[in-house]
Amino acid sequence: MTTSIGYALGIGSGLDIKALVEDLAGAAKAPKEALIAKREQTNQARISALGEMSGAIDSFAAALSSLISGGSLFTQPSVSDSSIVSASSVAGTRLGVLSAEMEVVQLAKAQTLESAALAARTDAVGQGDLTLVTASGSFTITIGAGNDSLDGLAEAINAAGAGVQANVVVDTTGARLVLKGATGEANGFTLGAPGGTTSGLERFAFGPSVTGGMTQAQAAQDAILNLDGVVVKRRTNSFSDLVPGVQIDLKKAAPGTIVSLGITRPTGAISQAVGDFVAAFNELMGMIAETTAAGVNGAGGPLRGDLGVREMQRQLRELTAKELVHSGTGPRTLAEIGVKTNRDGTLSLDTARLETMLADDPEGVEALFNPTQYSSNPNVVISSAVGRAKPGIFTLTNLVAGPPASGLLDGQAMIASDNFLIAPPGSKAAGLLVRIDADTASATITVEPGLGGALQAIRDSLRASSGPFATTRDRLEEEAEDIADDRTVMETRADKYYNQLLNTFTAMERQVSAFKATQSYLEQQVKIWTNDRS
Repeated sequence: MTTSIGYALGIGSGLDIKALVEDLAGAAKAPKEALIAKREQTNQARISALGEMSGAIDSFAAALSSLISGGSLFTQPSVSDSSIVSASSVAGTRLGVLSAEMEVVQLAKAQTLESAALAARTDAVGQGDLTLVTASGSFTITIGAGNDSLDGLAEAINAAGAGVQANVVVDTTGARLVLKGATGEANGFTLGAPGGTTSGLERFAFGPSVTGGMTQAQAAQDAILNLDGVVVKRRTNSFSDLVPGVQIDLKKAAPGTIVSLGITRPTGAISQAVGDFVAAFNELMGMIAETTAAGVNGAGGPLRGDLGVREMQRQLRELTAKELVHSGTGPRTLAEIGVKTNRDGTLSLDTARLETMLADDPEGVEALFNPTQYSSNPNVVISSAVGRAKPGIFTLTNLVAGPPASGLLDGQAMIASDNFLIAPPGSKAAGLLVRIDADTASATITVEPGLGGALQAIRDSLRASSGPFATTRDRLEEEAEDIADDRTVMETRADKYYNQLLNTFTAMERQVSAFKATQSYLEQQVKIWTNDRS
């Protein structure tokens, strides 16, 4: 490239060669640059619009899932005195009619022992063996020179894994060993020292025939309650196996006081949720319509004609007719409760129809929104399914409680873990976990997706690694790479053309300079020849 002062000033020709070359090169490059810039802008707009669509369906599904998981759309059990008993629905279950009376006679308690006080927690307790007997078995607690202290004894008991928690309590009287087991009469425990022990460990023994050992501060006992006239015992104060679908937590004993159990139906919350769902759905469809608009003179929304967005529109339009519940006699689709799809893909709500359905079958309407799961056999208890297993009805056969448990899911062997069975990976029920309480010939497991599950399934299919959104994204990314390559080629060609022009005009400048030099010489010679002194 020529950079001389003569070239820059155009001394020979009198022309601004630098500006002329830049103008000519720029004029040749400008239309190509504009075309590539337009392609880049269009591609970026499509990528941005796809990101917005992907984020919108994510947000819609997540908002609905959050609303459902919050429990405001579930029928909840109610109690007449929450200071005695609290009750809540078990996730994934469907409450029908609930009417019961309960009397809490006594709470479940854990056995608690305390030792006589020593001066300090580091004081020696004596060396030897103690035998801890619990519901889990017999455990030997060994104290030697390295752990001969209250702290060492507590650590040894905790390390045994016997289900007894040991702590050292320090107060104004000194340091004491405190032992606590699990609640329930069956979880009582003893701590024995060999006969004739005089090392000091005998101070920590406890049992029916032990004297001079630890003191029982509290005895282990079961919770006792009266449910509709039937006396029931439980090892803990929190349980979900007494009233189907209800988690019960006992707060205090109140003999003679009757607590009534009932239900509260969230009909108002469901009605509001349906209206909010329709509004949010229509907002999403409006966003889709904007990005796929036909436009004028061939211009339109950035994702006009995109197959991924078309698939999204198709699945969303079919949502009102999608079966959300596979069993029962209640409504199975949104259309049945008054949610209709308009010609443009938006939704409309027949409020009167919804209110009628809520009045006639509130449980059925509720089921459309809430994912549920249930077993046809009480000996087969679902431990995990909703949100993990795909919706459907699954048949379990040849069930053996074990342990280890065994059984078949639709003819395929399940995976055993103690008395639990896990659906094999790759099966349509992957994610299903059940507990087998007794040998059972067969059982049917039903997993209902509800609206949240159905919308999440649409989202997952669109966002899958091989789904329509991924296909569109890959295509747009490849297009962006092609545009970048075309820009590189264009820049290379433009530089080459610039240099060609530069070389051509530089050569011309040299020729003009040479011609002017010759002209000046001839003019001088003519003057000499003609004796022209002017």
